Amino acid sequence: MPFMLPPLPYAKDALAPAISALTVELHYEKHHRGYVDKLNKLTAGTPMSKRSLEDVIAQTWGKCEATTIFDNAAQVWNHNFFWRSMSPTGGKSVLGRLGSRIEVGFGSYEKFEHEFIEKAVAQFGSGWVWLVADADQLKVVTTSDAVTPLVLGLRPLLTCDVWEHAYYLDYRNDREEFVRGFLTQLANWAFVEDQLLVSATTAVRSAAAQ
Repeated sequence: MPFMLPPLPYAKDALAPAISALTVELHYEKHHRGYVDKLNKLTAGTPMSKRSLEDVIAQTWGKCEATTIFDNAAQVWNHNFFWRSMSPTGGKSVLGRLGSRIEVGFGSYEKFEHEFIEKAVAQFGSGWVWLVADADQLKVVTTSDAVTPLVLGLRPLLTCDVWEHAYYLDYRNDREEFVRGFLTQLANWAFVEDQLLVSATTAVRSAAAQ
């Protein structure tokens, strides 16, 4: 099939106790795989089946007749990014250039953490909380449902899924505790640094092309 479910970058029980093996199993095998399967059905036999996930997202964003394709494509992309935003050895250890960027952007790591959790909790209904790069500035933003920062002109660096299926088995309705655990035990700061490097490289290439 044109669109594939990427393998998890760790074992399904590797995120415990912050996220249980059962939650990872259901989230990955049912929800994430379901979006991939649905996207393949929706695009089968069309030119979109031969395009990248990012191209499909860009082409369908804001088009009423393509909302279902957008939703499933964006959810595949968001989930791919979410799994890589976590590591069994992750958590609150932000040093070097990234630590300095967070201090410049938010005043301190503690202020960033507070804003990330606060915005995650305030997100009404299903959605995502993101650390993004907006040009040279780091920001925390939320998006509803399947919306991804890619269509908002922002560069994703880290994300936490705040749809209820991401945390309800482990935390019931305590989204705040889930997001706090995500940051303090799982956040993959090495991955964030990689995304910052990609972002900087993209900006240099864009400037050179002008």
